[in-house]
Amino acid sequence: MPVIVVGADTERGRAIVGGLISPGREVRAFVSEPGAASELRRAGVKVATGDVSDESHVQGAASGCFTAVLVTEAARDERERAFASDEVDVLRGWARAAEAAGVSRVIWVTELTELPTHGGEIARVSPSHPDLVLQVVDLDNALRLAPPERG
Repeated sequence: MPVIVVGADTERGRAIVGGLISPGREVRAFVSEPGAASELRRAGVKVATGDVSDESHVQGAASGCFTAVLVTEAARDERERAFASDEVDVLRGWARAAEAAGVSRVIWVTELTELPTHGGEIARVSPSHPDLVLQVVDLDNALRLAPPERG
């Protein structure tokens, strides 16, 4: 089942994409950096390049994906975000985009405990988790997700 990583041009996002790449798995990436797009394409990843705050573009890239991995660092780093006023607006847009695209599972890579709602399953992994990539891959492979940890 296809998986998309939004923020795949962050250090953690690149590592997650690398962990997800395996035979028979379609991995997609949403990035703002054209250089990162070229590198990911060479690795066999389908790539969409654009503004991470453009909800409709994120929705289009996620269409048909089962899982969306949302790396929240990309909502607050130095990149340009023309369609949202702050990080919270970007994250809400990602949640709406995932729901509208029919994504069943959202894995948030964040320290935040209050996450925008999504109609499907939700999990949260701390970006500082020592086994971040393995945690995300295991969640993507899981039959069902436990509710996200609070606190």
